[in-house]
Amino acid sequence: MENLSIAIQKSGRLSEQSLDLLKESGISLANGNRKLLSAARNFPLEAVFLRDDDIPQYVFDGVTDVGIVGENVIMEKGFDLQITERLGFARCRLSIALPKSEEYKGIGDLDGKRIATSYPEILGTFLHENHLDCEIHEISGSVEIAPGIGLADAIFDIVSTGSTLISNGLKETEVVMQSEAVLVARKELSEGAREILEKLIFRIRAVQKSKNNKYILLNAPNDKLDDIAAVIPGMKSPTVMPLAEEGWSSVHSVLNENDFWDVIDKLREFGAQGILVIPIEKMIT
Repeated sequence: MENLSIAIQKSGRLSEQSLDLLKESGISLANGNRKLLSAARNFPLEAVFLRDDDIPQYVFDGVTDVGIVGENVIMEKGFDLQITERLGFARCRLSIALPKSEEYKGIGDLDGKRIATSYPEILGTFLHENHLDCEIHEISGSVEIAPGIGLADAIFDIVSTGSTLISNGLKETEVVMQSEAVLVARKELSEGAREILEKLIFRIRAVQKSKNNKYILLNAPNDKLDDIAAVIPGMKSPTVMPLAEEGWSSVHSVLNENDFWDVIDKLREFGAQGILVIPIEKMIT
């Protein structure tokens, strides 16, 4: 039987989150990332553990069928790969930062500056699109110290919390792109590999939907059921069951995490009581 091969970062936060996602999708890898190649015991998939920067090349060359990698790495390497799913973790942004002491009025202030970065292609495209003439210094690692040692006037680097910038006396001035982990595939997949990939994406989406939604149960007065159903419509419509107490019903539905507190406030206004919110392990639609 044909297997789908997937490239995963061999160490670091992206590696751990990728393995967690596969585990939550019901895919168990033998020996995790302790060796280069690891086959799943219960799904036609084998994982190859690589350096993050090498994953786009391996997928493009057909060494692996798919890979989980930061979108910023895909953009920097420039390989023609298909983003089949955005995974919602390892979110960050790539930004230009200047010393805190320097006044910044707008993007035009960057013109003529020396900018240190590990992402020269993304930066070069941004500068060209904005008609800025800057000198790019390509360096690997510890980009944030470049202004302090006189190597550059500014930096272009990954920003997650901003704490690294602050500790090095820098301020974020321009956000060039947002990035997150993505599942990428080479464009020429066999029919068998494509079918397995579709099954994998189906499982991943079920996991992602479960994280973004909660199961909600509540007791509601019957004269407010229409109002409450409009607030928590669920996947199709809420489940309504009569209670032993006349004039009241139990309402079961699904609630999006992003709308949680606003919806709870509205439910209380409509007289809902005994509201229970339960995590969803998987959500199949």
